[in-house]
Amino acid sequence: MEDYLDPRNAEGMPSLADSAFAMDFLLTIKNGIRNYGFAITETANPELRRIFHKQMEAAIDLHTEIADLMIKKGWLHPHNFKEQYPVDMKAAETAVQIAQLNLYPNDTDRQGMFATPNQ
Repeated sequence: MEDYLDPRNAEGMPSLADSAFAMDFLLTIKNGIRNYGFAITETANPELRRIFHKQMEAAIDLHTEIADLMIKKGWLHPHNFKEQYPVDMKAAETAVQIAQLNLYPNDTDRQGMFATPNQ
């Protein structure tokens, strides 16, 4: 990928973006579950402890829902390393390619590359 404005380089990006957003969401939920567990053990108030426990259970349910969606879409293979490895490699390669892009090219003239209205 040499030119991030070239429409050919956008092929497959929506799926990659969706899977990246889903993974970020899944990891954020997992972090929240861990934090709820910590908060429960640090709270002396029984009512607050019940509230945290209820919120943690909701977060666990949400984690299951997102993980199931990701498995269904083929973005996550938690029990099969041989299937997960290519998914992770593709994500890593894309991240490296994006990091290597020249985001401020000298020539930014894109006239003729995209459909433009009649003037």
